[in-house]
Amino acid sequence: MNDITIDLAHKALEAAINRAEEIGAKMNIAIVGVGANLKAFARMDGAWLGSIDIAMKKAKTARYFDMNTGAIGALSQPGQPLYNIEHSNGGLISFPGGIPIVSGDGSVIGAVGVSGSSVEDDHDVASAAVAAVS
Repeated sequence: MNDITIDLAHKALEAAINRAEEIGAKMNIAIVGVGANLKAFARMDGAWLGSIDIAMKKAKTARYFDMNTGAIGALSQPGQPLYNIEHSNGGLISFPGGIPIVSGDGSVIGAVGVSGSSVEDDHDVASAAVAAVS
């Protein structure tokens, strides 16, 4: 399994920042590699300090399970099979804004996590990052 390169991480970061600026949002954007370790990060001017940790945890959560954090959220509701999973792994984020990054051959090479606006905006900005490198 290959890890996301620094060049691809920066390309994803740039695309996310551009999309956030287009929609008028101030975001924290984290890119992690295959080991869920931070590869690149940006805190846009004026982005919430509390969203730094959330962005990093969204990226890690998406990589740990290789699925969108919003999908994990649906599975972690009361009565669902992953109920309370957000309490594992030192704390996960189970709402939208974290997306795995998949290479052209279909392998996961990292993930992006975005926080700083509505979960819909967070997911939109994360999607722009993924689209730029997929």
